Amino acid sequence: MPAYLILFKYTQKGTAAIKESPRRVEQAMEIAKKLGGSVKTFYLLMGQFDTVFLLEAPDDETATKISLAISALGNVSTQTLRGFALDEFEKMISEMP
Repeated sequence: MPAYLILFKYTQKGTAAIKESPRRVEQAMEIAKKLGGSVKTFYLLMGQFDTVFLLEAPDDETATKISLAISALGNVSTQTLRGFALDEFEKMISEMP
């Protein structure tokens, strides 16, 4: 199943209620599951982004729905990246002229 990184930045609303963040992470994981995805990993980050999900979803449309549904709650903004595993990368490279 395709992999995606969803990078999160807290909004002012999300920061104001930071102590609720662990519960919101669980809520976001449930949203992903209901929409057909699966969160494989969560990390709190240092740097430009605040947290990240490693998500598996059947396709780009599903990953986008998940990202938008989580963003719509107003606590985070998101950036979603498609990730390619080593075997996928090797296949792409091998098919290059």
